[in-house]
Amino acid sequence: MYTAFLAVAQACGAPGMLAALALGQVSNLMGCLTTYGIGSAPPYFGSGYVNQADWLKLGFILSVYYLAVWTGSALTVWKAIGIW
Repeated sequence: MYTAFLAVAQACGAPGMLAALALGQVSNLMGCLTTYGIGSAPPYFGSGYVNQADWLKLGFILSVYYLAVWTGSALTVWKAIGIW
C-alpha cells in the first residue's frame, strides 16, 4: 500500500521526498495499534499477557502520541534541511 499511497500523494502535488518520508514514518505507527501490526505482538497477545481491549486502548493512545511527536519533530527537521 505504500507505493499506492505514494503515487496518489505525488499525483495530488505533494513533493516526492516529503511524501515518501511522511508515509515511512506514519507506517511505523501500525506496530502498536493492533495485535497484528508488528511481529512481536502475537506472542504477547496469544499468551494472554495482554488482553485485546487493553492492547487496542493503549495502541490508540500511543499512536496519537507518536503521531503528535513525530509530526512535530519531522516538520522541524524537514524545514531545517530544506525538504519542506
